[in-house]
Amino acid sequence: MIGEGYAAALPSNAWNWLAVWRRNCQAWKKVALASVLGNLADPMIYLFGLGFGIGVMLGQVEGTPYIAFLAAGMVATSAMTSATFETIYAAFARMHAQRTWEAILCTQLTLGDIVLGELAWAATRAFLAGTGITIVAAMLGYAAWPSFLYALPAIALTGLAFASLAMVVTALAPSYDYFVFYQTLFLTPMLFLCGAVFPAAQLPIAFQHIATVLPLAHSVDLVRAAMLGRPADSVGLHIGILCVYAVLPFFLSTALLGRRLLR
Repeated sequence: MIGEGYAAALPSNAWNWLAVWRRNCQAWKKVALASVLGNLADPMIYLFGLGFGIGVMLGQVEGTPYIAFLAAGMVATSAMTSATFETIYAAFARMHAQRTWEAILCTQLTLGDIVLGELAWAATRAFLAGTGITIVAAMLGYAAWPSFLYALPAIALTGLAFASLAMVVTALAPSYDYFVFYQTLFLTPMLFLCGAVFPAAQLPIAFQHIATVLPLAHSVDLVRAAMLGRPADSVGLHIGILCVYAVLPFFLSTALLGRRLLR
Protein backbone atom coordinates (compact mmCIF):
# COMPACT_ATOMS: atom_id res chain seq x y z
CA MET A 1 0.00 0.00 0.00
CA ILE A 2 2.83 2.34 0.90
CA GLY A 3 4.66 1.32 -2.27
CA GLU A 4 1.60 2.06 -4.39
CA GLY A 5 1.23 5.50 -2.85
CA TYR A 6 4.90 6.26 -3.43
CA ALA A 7 4.66 5.11 -7.05
CA ALA A 8 1.63 7.38 -7.60
CA ALA A 9 3.73 10.36 -6.52
CA LEU A 10 6.43 9.67 -9.14
CA PRO A 11 6.36 10.27 -12.91
CA SER A 12 4.74 7.34 -14.68
CA ASN A 13 7.07 7.60 -17.69
CA ALA A 14 9.46 9.96 -19.46
CA TRP A 15 6.92 11.92 -21.51
CA ASN A 16 3.54 12.23 -19.74
CA TRP A 17 4.65 15.48 -18.09
CA LEU A 18 4.55 17.09 -21.54
CA ALA A 19 0.75 17.12 -21.36
CA VAL A 20 0.88 19.32 -18.26
CA TRP A 21 3.51 21.57 -19.85
CA ARG A 22 1.39 21.91 -23.00
CA ARG A 23 -1.76 22.66 -21.00
CA ASN A 24 -0.01 25.46 -19.10
CA CYS A 25 1.51 26.84 -22.30
CA GLN A 26 -1.89 26.99 -24.01
CA ALA A 27 -3.39 28.83 -21.04
CA TRP A 28 -0.42 31.23 -20.88
CA LYS A 29 -0.70 32.21 -24.55
CA LYS A 30 -3.84 34.21 -23.74
CA VAL A 31 -1.86 36.58 -21.50
CA ALA A 32 1.61 36.09 -23.00
CA LEU A 33 2.37 39.73 -23.80
CA ALA A 34 1.36 41.06 -20.38
CA SER A 35 3.20 38.19 -18.71
CA VAL A 36 6.45 38.81 -20.60
CA LEU A 37 6.33 42.54 -19.92
CA GLY A 38 5.67 41.87 -16.25
CA ASN A 39 8.64 39.51 -16.00
CA LEU A 40 10.95 41.99 -17.70
CA ALA A 41 9.82 45.14 -15.89
CA ASP A 42 11.33 44.59 -12.44
CA PRO A 43 14.84 43.43 -13.48
CA MET A 44 15.00 46.07 -16.21
CA ILE A 45 14.21 48.78 -13.65
CA TYR A 46 17.04 47.47 -11.48
CA LEU A 47 19.34 47.26 -14.48
CA PHE A 48 18.83 50.80 -15.75
CA GLY A 49 18.13 52.43 -12.37
CA LEU A 50 21.18 51.02 -10.60
CA GLY A 51 23.29 50.61 -13.74
CA PHE A 52 23.05 54.20 -14.92
CA GLY A 53 22.63 55.67 -11.43
CA ILE A 54 25.15 53.95 -9.18
CA GLY A 55 27.18 52.88 -12.20
CA VAL A 56 28.15 56.48 -12.91
CA MET A 57 29.67 56.75 -9.44
CA LEU A 58 31.28 53.33 -9.36
CA GLY A 59 32.76 53.22 -12.83
CA GLN A 60 34.17 49.73 -13.33
CA VAL A 61 33.67 46.67 -11.14
CA GLU A 62 36.00 43.69 -11.58
CA GLY A 63 37.38 45.26 -14.74
CA THR A 64 34.03 45.82 -16.47
CA PRO A 65 31.47 48.66 -16.49
CA TYR A 66 29.11 48.30 -13.56
CA ILE A 67 26.01 48.08 -15.76
CA ALA A 68 27.53 45.11 -17.63
CA PHE A 69 28.40 43.51 -14.29
CA LEU A 70 24.84 44.13 -13.07
CA ALA A 71 23.20 42.86 -16.27
CA ALA A 72 24.41 39.32 -15.66
CA GLY A 73 23.15 39.45 -12.10
CA MET A 74 19.75 40.62 -13.29
CA VAL A 75 19.53 37.79 -15.82
CA ALA A 76 20.08 35.19 -13.10
CA THR A 77 17.77 37.02 -10.70
CA SER A 78 15.05 37.24 -13.33
CA ALA A 79 15.21 33.48 -13.90
CA MET A 80 15.01 32.95 -10.13
CA THR A 81 11.98 35.17 -9.55
CA SER A 82 10.09 34.11 -12.68
CA ALA A 83 10.38 30.40 -11.88
CA THR A 84 9.56 30.98 -8.23
CA PHE A 85 6.48 33.11 -8.80
CA GLU A 86 5.13 30.75 -11.47
CA THR A 87 5.39 27.92 -8.95
CA ILE A 88 4.24 29.50 -5.71
CA TYR A 89 1.36 31.46 -7.21
CA ALA A 90 0.22 29.98 -10.53
CA ALA A 91 0.94 26.33 -9.71
CA PHE A 92 -0.48 26.75 -6.21
CA ALA A 93 -3.66 28.19 -7.72
CA ARG A 94 -3.97 25.24 -10.08
CA MET A 95 -3.52 22.87 -7.15
CA HIS A 96 -5.49 24.62 -4.42
CA ALA A 97 -8.09 27.04 -5.77
CA GLN A 98 -8.79 25.91 -9.34
CA ARG A 99 -8.41 22.18 -8.52
CA THR A 100 -6.83 21.60 -11.93
CA TRP A 101 -4.48 19.04 -10.48
CA GLU A 102 -7.41 17.14 -9.00
CA ALA A 103 -8.97 16.87 -12.46
CA ILE A 104 -5.68 15.78 -14.04
CA LEU A 105 -5.28 13.04 -11.43
CA CYS A 106 -8.47 11.49 -12.78
CA THR A 107 -6.55 10.70 -15.98
CA GLN A 108 -3.63 8.34 -16.51
CA LEU A 109 -1.18 10.99 -15.25
CA THR A 110 0.35 10.65 -11.80
CA LEU A 111 1.19 13.36 -9.30
CA GLY A 112 4.83 13.02 -10.35
CA ASP A 113 3.86 13.78 -13.95
CA ILE A 114 2.03 16.91 -12.79
CA VAL A 115 4.90 18.16 -10.65
CA LEU A 116 7.48 17.50 -13.35
CA GLY A 117 5.32 19.26 -15.93
CA GLU A 118 4.87 22.24 -13.63
CA LEU A 119 8.61 22.46 -12.99
CA ALA A 120 9.37 22.24 -16.70
CA TRP A 121 6.86 24.99 -17.42
CA ALA A 122 8.26 27.24 -14.67
CA ALA A 123 11.76 26.66 -16.07
CA THR A 124 10.44 27.63 -19.51
CA ARG A 125 9.03 30.87 -18.12
CA ALA A 126 12.36 31.56 -16.41
CA PHE A 127 14.23 30.85 -19.64
CA LEU A 128 12.05 33.32 -21.56
CA ALA A 129 12.48 36.03 -18.91
CA GLY A 130 16.24 35.57 -18.57
CA THR A 131 16.78 35.34 -22.31
CA GLY A 132 14.80 38.54 -22.86
CA ILE A 133 17.10 40.51 -20.57
CA THR A 134 20.16 38.85 -22.11
CA ILE A 135 19.07 39.99 -25.57
CA VAL A 136 18.48 43.56 -24.35
CA ALA A 137 21.92 43.58 -22.69
CA ALA A 138 23.55 42.26 -25.87
CA MET A 139 21.81 44.88 -28.03
CA LEU A 140 23.12 47.61 -25.72
CA GLY A 141 26.64 46.20 -25.82
CA TYR A 142 26.69 44.85 -22.27
CA ALA A 143 27.01 41.18 -23.26
CA ALA A 144 29.68 39.65 -25.46
CA TRP A 145 28.65 37.98 -28.70
CA PRO A 146 28.52 35.02 -29.24
CA SER A 147 29.71 33.86 -25.81
CA PHE A 148 26.49 35.04 -24.11
CA LEU A 149 24.73 32.12 -25.84
CA TYR A 150 26.43 29.84 -23.32
CA ALA A 151 24.39 31.57 -20.62
CA LEU A 152 21.13 30.20 -22.01
CA PRO A 153 21.49 26.63 -20.63
CA ALA A 154 22.49 28.12 -17.26
CA ILE A 155 19.33 30.26 -17.29
CA ALA A 156 17.16 27.21 -17.93
CA LEU A 157 18.91 25.21 -15.19
CA THR A 158 18.50 28.14 -12.79
CA GLY A 159 14.78 28.21 -13.50
CA LEU A 160 14.46 24.48 -12.90
CA ALA A 161 16.39 24.66 -9.61
CA PHE A 162 14.33 27.51 -8.20
CA ALA A 163 11.06 26.03 -9.43
CA SER A 164 11.94 22.80 -7.63
CA LEU A 165 12.70 24.67 -4.42
CA ALA A 166 9.50 26.68 -4.71
CA MET A 167 7.46 23.51 -5.20
CA VAL A 168 8.45 22.44 -1.69
CA VAL A 169 7.05 25.73 -0.40
CA THR A 170 3.90 25.19 -2.46
CA ALA A 171 3.49 21.74 -0.94
CA LEU A 172 3.77 23.10 2.60
CA ALA A 173 1.89 26.43 2.41
CA PRO A 174 -1.72 26.40 3.63
CA SER A 175 -2.52 29.62 1.72
CA TYR A 176 -1.04 32.41 -0.40
CA ASP A 177 -0.26 34.47 2.71
CA TYR A 178 2.69 32.26 3.59
CA PHE A 179 4.60 32.91 0.38
CA VAL A 180 5.72 36.35 1.52
CA PHE A 181 7.95 34.71 4.14
CA TYR A 182 9.75 32.71 1.45
CA GLN A 183 10.23 35.80 -0.68
CA THR A 184 11.42 38.01 2.18
CA LEU A 185 13.54 35.54 4.13
CA PHE A 186 15.06 33.52 1.28
CA LEU A 187 14.88 35.21 -2.12
CA THR A 188 15.64 38.80 -1.12
CA PRO A 189 18.75 37.96 0.97
CA MET A 190 20.13 35.93 -1.94
CA LEU A 191 19.91 38.98 -4.19
CA PHE A 192 22.49 40.71 -1.97
CA LEU A 193 24.54 37.72 -0.81
CA CYS A 194 25.20 36.02 -4.13
CA GLY A 195 26.97 38.69 -6.17
CA ALA A 196 24.01 39.78 -8.29
CA VAL A 197 24.31 43.52 -7.56
CA PHE A 198 27.83 43.78 -6.15
CA PRO A 199 30.81 41.40 -5.84
CA ALA A 200 30.32 38.81 -3.14
CA ALA A 201 34.01 39.27 -2.25
CA GLN A 202 33.02 42.56 -0.60
CA LEU A 203 31.02 40.68 2.04
CA PRO A 204 32.35 39.48 5.41
CA ILE A 205 33.91 36.03 5.23
CA ALA A 206 31.01 34.39 7.08
CA PHE A 207 28.51 35.68 4.52
CA GLN A 208 30.76 34.59 1.67
CA HIS A 209 30.69 31.04 3.04
CA ILE A 210 26.90 31.15 3.23
CA ALA A 211 26.71 32.38 -0.36
CA THR A 212 28.68 29.39 -1.63
CA VAL A 213 25.82 27.02 -0.77
CA LEU A 214 23.06 29.20 -2.24
CA PRO A 215 21.90 28.39 -5.77
CA LEU A 216 21.81 31.97 -7.04
CA ALA A 217 25.55 32.41 -6.47
CA HIS A 218 26.34 29.51 -8.80
CA SER A 219 23.88 30.77 -11.39
CA VAL A 220 25.39 34.26 -11.31
CA ASP A 221 28.92 32.89 -11.72
CA LEU A 222 27.90 30.86 -14.78
CA VAL A 223 25.82 33.58 -16.41
CA ARG A 224 28.27 36.42 -15.75
CA ALA A 225 31.24 34.54 -17.19
CA ALA A 226 29.29 33.76 -20.36
CA MET A 227 27.87 37.25 -20.81
CA LEU A 228 31.20 38.96 -20.27
CA GLY A 229 33.10 36.51 -22.45
CA ARG A 230 35.31 35.32 -19.62
CA PRO A 231 36.45 31.79 -18.75
CA ALA A 232 34.33 30.41 -15.92
CA ASP A 233 35.91 28.77 -12.90
CA SER A 234 34.53 25.51 -11.46
CA VAL A 235 31.85 25.11 -14.13
CA GLY A 236 31.24 21.48 -13.14
CA LEU A 237 30.77 22.46 -9.50
CA HIS A 238 28.29 25.21 -10.35
CA ILE A 239 26.27 22.95 -12.64
CA GLY A 240 26.38 20.10 -10.13
CA ILE A 241 25.07 22.21 -7.27
CA LEU A 242 22.25 23.62 -9.41
CA CYS A 243 21.35 20.06 -10.45
CA VAL A 244 21.21 19.02 -6.80
CA TYR A 245 18.84 21.90 -6.09
CA ALA A 246 16.72 20.81 -9.05
CA VAL A 247 16.54 17.09 -8.22
CA LEU A 248 16.40 16.70 -4.44
CA PRO A 249 13.56 19.21 -3.82
CA PHE A 250 11.60 17.52 -6.62
CA PHE A 251 11.49 14.23 -4.71
CA LEU A 252 10.79 16.04 -1.45
CA SER A 253 7.94 18.04 -2.95
CA THR A 254 6.35 14.97 -4.55
CA ALA A 255 6.46 13.20 -1.19
CA LEU A 256 4.89 16.18 0.58
CA LEU A 257 2.27 16.68 -2.13
CA GLY A 258 1.49 12.98 -2.05
CA ARG A 259 0.64 13.26 1.63
CA ARG A 260 -1.42 16.36 0.93
CA LEU A 261 -3.35 15.28 -2.16
CA LEU A 262 -3.36 11.49 -2.26
CA ARG A 263 -4.88 10.83 1.14
